[in-house]
Amino acid sequence: MKTIKISILSLIALIGLNSCSSDDDSTPEIINEEEVITTVEVVLTPTTGDVVTLKSIDLDGDGPNAPVLSISGPLQAGILYNGAITLKNETVSPAELINEEIEEESDEHQFFYQFSSNLDASVTYTDTENDYLSNGSTNPVGLTFSLQANAAASGSFTVTLIHEPNKDASGVAEGTLTNAGGERDVEQTFSITVE
Repeated sequence: MKTIKISILSLIALIGLNSCSSDDDSTPEIINEEEVITTVEVVLTPTTGDVVTLKSIDLDGDGPNAPVLSISGPLQAGILYNGAITLKNETVSPAELINEEIEEESDEHQFFYQFSSNLDASVTYTDTENDYLSNGSTNPVGLTFSLQANAAASGSFTVTLIHEPNKDASGVAEGTLTNAGGERDVEQTFSITVE
């Protein structure tokens, strides 16, 4: 019996030693970690009238708590707004500004802005990738934009940031959000009113 126990223990030890190999000579894979985005803030500055701020704070990410949304007021019909979006990670102190990473990787990001069908409003990008990189690209990123609010109505305004969307040879994102491809870094819907 002692011989069998020793043989079994020796076999287990031999298997354990053979299954462990040293990969010290290999180069570790560099992982580009996803950004942690807890806060989305859209500031809409009108040609005349009050600034409107849309803000979402979601400190637990995919946790059980819903994002805390705030909207400072309604938009005015017939007014053009200059829009700017700020993304932050507020799980660290001081808060990390994610815009800087988007600017550095502007060829890999694009914002999409959508309105529910009952809202008569439109968005035009006012920035380009060339604003952040010196590669000569002219495709939009969407960190800044103009928003034209037309007729009075209430509905939803959705902000989506896509990481690595499908882009054509010139660097312009192909199509709309539905066929953009890539991964959604953030998506937030705000209920807005145009008066």
